[in-house]
Amino acid sequence: MGGRLWAMIVKELWAILRDPRGRIILVVPPLMQLFVLGFATTLEVKNTAIGIYDRDGGAASIEIAQRIVGSPNIRAVLPLYSEAEARAAIDRQKVVAVVSFADGFSADLAAGRPAQVQGIFDGRKSNAAQIMSGYLSTIIAGYGAELAGQTASFSTVTVHWFNPNLQYLWFTMPGLVVIITTISGLGLTAQSVARERELGSFSQLLVSPLRLSEILIGKIVPPMLVGAFNATLYLVLISQLFGVPLTGSVPFFYVSLVLYLLALAGVGLLISSVSQTQQQAFLGMFFASVLAILLSGYASPVENMPLWLRVVTEAVPTRHFLVVSEGVFLKDMPIADLWANSWPMVLIAAVTLPAAALLFRARME
Repeated sequence: MGGRLWAMIVKELWAILRDPRGRIILVVPPLMQLFVLGFATTLEVKNTAIGIYDRDGGAASIEIAQRIVGSPNIRAVLPLYSEAEARAAIDRQKVVAVVSFADGFSADLAAGRPAQVQGIFDGRKSNAAQIMSGYLSTIIAGYGAELAGQTASFSTVTVHWFNPNLQYLWFTMPGLVVIITTISGLGLTAQSVARERELGSFSQLLVSPLRLSEILIGKIVPPMLVGAFNATLYLVLISQLFGVPLTGSVPFFYVSLVLYLLALAGVGLLISSVSQTQQQAFLGMFFASVLAILLSGYASPVENMPLWLRVVTEAVPTRHFLVVSEGVFLKDMPIADLWANSWPMVLIAAVTLPAAALLFRARME
């Protein structure tokens, strides 16, 4: 059995690696995705333009405007001279927000009367508008606190655990390890059986002395090896090149990675077994990977989803491995907590792999 199994693994590895262009595709596109997505999927709002509509012209409004100009998150400040100009600036997306000072704003502040600053934001860019609203509120509140004097008997100290400086790369990079591994792992396994059918070599498997288990193991191991290689490459680059701290247990990360790749292999073999061509397998893989990414919690927190959808995400291995990856990189998560997010992947693999084997057997018969 060992000789037959080894021959099957070598055959699958040779099918994946024999084409020089195929070897390049296995490594270069994932690396490009890591760099491009790492810098493109930022949640920060920088280099934006803000409009200032100052009907007051007093010392207070000028001081606040100067503080807005000095903010490192704001690229340019556009002076506006009428409500029509403010409306047009937002409508044409010249600015993401307009700060409006009413006539008599500085006089009201000097006299101790209530004074308000109006913020008008572009709701089409809801995320940027919310973050920019926080930036501007902080600037204006800081100036208000200075005017009121240091009369408060307490102060608030904000501490961000696991990411003290709120660097977006620390947030996105551990998730990208999971997302890119998902795409490559599903892609290779989903093509394996479909490739045999399209090339006409599927019938050779039927008459070979290989058992069903040997065929399936031979088709699972090579994609897992490629996935482990890519994950190792990402682990080194993210920690050494991008400076994301690797604080947790690396050995347990690989234990969880193997379980995750097994669960992915089961899903990929299911897709490959029902596909007649590699094109169908690719479309099925694309559909499954998009669902996995959306339900993983990478794009939006799982806690924000409806209850029924949160239940569905429990059957998505990407959700569990994302928690493990973030825990190993940033949180120094204890082994018990890592295992609590790893054993569901054992159950998923225990369901998908036998289901793929039954479907593959039915196809063979």
